[in-house]
Amino acid sequence: MTNVTKKDKIVAFCWQHFLLLISLFIMTLGVAVCVRSHLGSSVISVLPYVFESAGKNGIVPELTIGQYTYIMNVILVGGQIAVLRRRFQPVQLFQLLIGFIFGTLIDINMLLTTWLLPDALWQKMLTQFAGCLILGVGIALEVRCGSVTMPGEGLPVAISKVTRFEFPKVKICVDTTLVILGVTACFIMFGAWQWHIVGIGTLFAMFFVGYAVKKVSKHIGWFDRLLHYRPGFRRYVYGLARMIYKKR
Repeated sequence: MTNVTKKDKIVAFCWQHFLLLISLFIMTLGVAVCVRSHLGSSVISVLPYVFESAGKNGIVPELTIGQYTYIMNVILVGGQIAVLRRRFQPVQLFQLLIGFIFGTLIDINMLLTTWLLPDALWQKMLTQFAGCLILGVGIALEVRCGSVTMPGEGLPVAISKVTRFEFPKVKICVDTTLVILGVTACFIMFGAWQWHIVGIGTLFAMFFVGYAVKKVSKHIGWFDRLLHYRPGFRRYVYGLARMIYKKR
C-alpha cells in the first residue's frame, strides 16, 4: 500500500479485527450447534465439554464450556512457549486475548442455541452436519483475516516448526490427542464413555470440518476484497451493499 496515512492504517487494523470477531462468532456458533447435536462435540470443545459436564455433578469446579475452553487455550499457549522457547514471539501472547474472546463467544452461542433440541436421529445428524459446516465457514474466514493464530492451531504450528513435520500431520496428531484425553477424562470422572460428548459426530467433525474449510476457501474472494481496507472504503461498502440489494 502506498501513500497510506496513519489514520488509514489504524482504521484498516480495526476493520481487520472487527471481521475477525465476526469470524470467531461464526466459528463458535458452529461449536455450539455441534454440542447441541448430542452426537459428539467438535474436537476443540471435547475436553471443555467433559469438564463442564463434570462440574454439574460437583466433580470439578462448575464452569461453563467457554470458561474451560479459555483455560485449555492458556495451556495450549503455554505448550507453544515450552516447545519454541526463545523462538516464541511475544506478539503471540495476543492468542490469550483471542482465546478469551473465543471462549466468551462459545458461551454466548450456547445461550443462543438453547432452543435447538434435536430428538430423532436424523435431526441430530442434520444438526451435527450444520454445526460442522458453520464451523468450517468460520475457520475459513478466520484464516483469511491473517491475525494472530488461534491457540488450537498455534501449538501444531510450533511443533511443526521444531520437528519439521508437515503441519496437517501434526494437526491431526494434536486433535487426536485432545480426543483421547477427552475419552480418558470421561472414564476418570464418570466411569464410562460419554457418547454425547465424544461420539460419531466428533469423528465426523475431525474429517468434515477440514474438507469444508478447503471448499469454502475457494469461494470467499469477496471476503478478501472486504478485508483489505483502501481509501474510499465507505464508497466501497456502499457499492457492495447496492450490489447485494440488486441481486435480491
